[in-house]
Amino acid sequence: MAFLSSQLLPQILFFFLVSSSSWTSATYTIHQTFFSCLSTNSMNSVPLSSYYTPNNVSSFMSVLNSTANNLRYLLPTVPKPVIIFTPLSEFHVQGAVLCLRQLGLAIRVRSGGHDYEAVSYVSQIESPFVVLDLAQLRDIEVDIPQGTAWAQAGATVGEVYYRIAGKSKIHGFPMGGCTSLGIGGHITGGAYGTMMRKFGLGADNVLDVRMVDAKGKILDRKAMGEDLFWALKGGGGGTFGIILAWKLKLVNVPETLTVFTVTKTLEEGATKLLVKWQKIAPKIDDRLFIRVIIQASSADLTVNRTVTTSYMALFLGDPDTLLGIMGERFPELGLMRTDCTKMSWIESVLYMALYPNMTAPEVLLQGKSQFQNYFKSKSDFVRVAIPEKGLLGIWKMFLEEEIPLMIWNPYGGEMARLPESATPFPHRRGTLFKIQYSVYWQDGAENMARHMSWIRKLYDYMGPYVSNNPREAYVNYRDLDLGMNKKGVNSLTEASSWGLKYFKSNFYRLVQVKTRVDPENFFRHEQSIPPLPAKKGN
Repeated sequence: MAFLSSQLLPQILFFFLVSSSSWTSATYTIHQTFFSCLSTNSMNSVPLSSYYTPNNVSSFMSVLNSTANNLRYLLPTVPKPVIIFTPLSEFHVQGAVLCLRQLGLAIRVRSGGHDYEAVSYVSQIESPFVVLDLAQLRDIEVDIPQGTAWAQAGATVGEVYYRIAGKSKIHGFPMGGCTSLGIGGHITGGAYGTMMRKFGLGADNVLDVRMVDAKGKILDRKAMGEDLFWALKGGGGGTFGIILAWKLKLVNVPETLTVFTVTKTLEEGATKLLVKWQKIAPKIDDRLFIRVIIQASSADLTVNRTVTTSYMALFLGDPDTLLGIMGERFPELGLMRTDCTKMSWIESVLYMALYPNMTAPEVLLQGKSQFQNYFKSKSDFVRVAIPEKGLLGIWKMFLEEEIPLMIWNPYGGEMARLPESATPFPHRRGTLFKIQYSVYWQDGAENMARHMSWIRKLYDYMGPYVSNNPREAYVNYRDLDLGMNKKGVNSLTEASSWGLKYFKSNFYRLVQVKTRVDPENFFRHEQSIPPLPAKKGN
């Protein structure tokens, strides 16, 4: 190993002199060796403030918790990293990859921390592991004349939206509605949002990328080739390399558009209304996105408890045009002019993200999640409308659980025009809508088994009503119930249990790309794409 620079040696000696004597010898060696290697292999100096260990519990846990969205992965029994490194430059990322390979340490890469099963900051198959948290890499450059923007991986969806809106009232970008998502990982799963029926996914609107590969090289689209570029746009994070930045193709939006939310309970005809929604939502005007948020009323209301269905919509146009479309295609909802609100695109971002009315757009610069909960989520894609009988069974199960949630997102439009092979994200033609199932609780591990059992029971119930052969799932709603790579040794058979659900036949092309760019499987986690086994004699 190369020697430390004389400028950094005093800092590192001080760092280790104040280290806790409670560290094990092995852990001490990992910390010392990694930081020494990193200081030597990075073209930029590495400040101690970018390096966190369990020795300083307060700062370590503060960083670990900072963007973690699912609190059940912060419980004391969950494995913790030996180091959290927050790189300040691309060269720091490069150096970290080189050092972790050299030291044989497992890596987890976090850009936002919203992954539902926490594979970006928890390892259930390997120890020790190091987390690279990209939260400090969040520069955004918007070029309105060119209609593009470069956004570093640690920037949030909300920050990107804010910077675009600050330059233009008639430009936007079609990706997620949850504004604290880290853009680095978000687009690797496809990145759907409220404008996807008009413009497709975020991944469909990416022009270029910068990433660090398994050899520590920084590549752009030209250097990596089209196969790897294709794989990055929906093939899932943590498999092919570390995203540094995306180049986005901006889309044109109206200077003012229209939103509405209309809620109906079971007693107000919610069941028949949802039957109708399934028929029209994927086929209605491409400019109109109507999602349905399905919840149960408060668990305190035992006798009068009901299920609510909230139709929350974004229309890329004016209220009068919207009312004409709804009156012709979905009059049963009873939309009124008073239900409709005109606003700018950036205001609609806040509205669809459930921020309170009159919230200033500057809140998007905080990069913080509005919601941190204990939860479990699953997903499905629907190709044939669910009949009324099926819905009645859902309502019965919903009333058995304290805080259940489903979100139904309509497809069609641009999503139906692109072939399944356009990107690794295959859930396009023939898909009516996607379902996200979630269950939330506040008492930590106390009743976790009961809540987890409930959502698995609901998922089993839905089997006859959703896609099959394979039963499809959305990779950005990771679900370890579908299968895991075990002990870091990935096999094709093992991985296909979930890989075909996320990617359908695109899974096999992703395996080929992985085999070419990372044959030693350096970038791996519980549901990463595996390489093909090395041929004997090689």
